[in-house]
Amino acid sequence: MRGGELAQMSSEEVLEKVKGIIVEQLGVAETAVTMEASFIDDLGADSLDIFQIIMGIEEEFDIEIANEDAEHIVTVSDAVEEIKNALNS
Repeated sequence: MRGGELAQMSSEEVLEKVKGIIVEQLGVAETAVTMEASFIDDLGADSLDIFQIIMGIEEEFDIEIANEDAEHIVTVSDAVEEIKNALNS
């Protein structure tokens, strides 16, 4: 699933892929990964974890997230929105 197919993904489909990346990276329960969850406060991530999650997202979705944009990713919802924006640009 690349290119146009990725751009057509719903937020729910993006969330499911992001959940998989987060669960694998942080070892948290899938149920803990909600749109409102903060990577640091709720999921216990540190800055290296967040960097690795963003790298995993870039690879999974074949996108590039600028460092300035990555700094604003605090919650799972922020990550999903950033992915949707990158896919639709």
